Amino acid sequence: MIHKTEVKKQSLCPAMLGISLILASGTVLAQDVSALGRLEPEHGVITLSTASTTHAVSGSVIRELLVDAGDWVQPGQLLAVTDSTDMLRSHQAMAERELELARLAAEAASSHADEACTLARVAESEAARRVNLLERNLASAEEAEQTQGDAEARASSCTAARSNTRVAQSSIEVAEALVLLRQAEVERSLVRAPSTGQVLEIHAYPGELAGADGLLDLARTDRMMAIAEVYETDIGRVRPGQAARVTSDALDGPLAGRVERIRVQVRKQDVIGTDPAARKDARIIEVEILLDDPGPVATLTNLQVEVIIETGS
Repeated sequence: MIHKTEVKKQSLCPAMLGISLILASGTVLAQDVSALGRLEPEHGVITLSTASTTHAVSGSVIRELLVDAGDWVQPGQLLAVTDSTDMLRSHQAMAERELELARLAAEAASSHADEACTLARVAESEAARRVNLLERNLASAEEAEQTQGDAEARASSCTAARSNTRVAQSSIEVAEALVLLRQAEVERSLVRAPSTGQVLEIHAYPGELAGADGLLDLARTDRMMAIAEVYETDIGRVRPGQAARVTSDALDGPLAGRVERIRVQVRKQDVIGTDPAARKDARIIEVEILLDDPGPVATLTNLQVEVIIETGS
């Protein structure tokens, strides 16, 4: 027969006080792991900012803001336009015109090469005919030499024209690369959503500089996590997939969830309880617990909670 007895309290915060069942023989069975923790969206809160460029090293002024706090956004969705966008778009337009000119120049060079090489083939045929006539004493040596020199000159012109064509083609490739560069600069001046999420807070509005604080905060509030700070002495009993309960005075009742991931870094305790005798420098491992129903806590990021992980032992 198993008898539940009162656990003797030690000088630890509530997160270290596990529940014990004591057999009549005195054997202690390890039970659920309890810990303090906090709530946060999956992957945390992302602060989006404007890109630093040669035109806006310390930040950009927001020209147009396309979302409000509370809005849900999708990956790639345009969120804001900065004041440098118009100037960069003009640079892009100029690069595109230069690309058109390069293509026209390459077309002209190709046509000139075709003409030069056609004339070279005609001159070569004429030189061969003059040599044949010379061998039959029907043409003078002077005429044969003249036509041969003309053929060689035409051949050189053909070679030079073909080289110019390759140079013109390379100019097209350079112009195309410049267009891509200008397009990338324009894109950097725009703020797009990196992933699905909800806009939590906006830090800069049109006319304001998006500096060190960024433009807005984004988070997956449809997937909320409880980050439990489990003591290193208890982490050996925690496994992914274990059921967990999350409670707080701010909640109407407990929330259910499951251990999603155990983080790989040992840290000092971040969430501090109210026990004055608790160790403030305890070493913990953070355990991510995905909540079954994120709705009740979607607006409670960073809320301190108490977590019980059911080890089943």
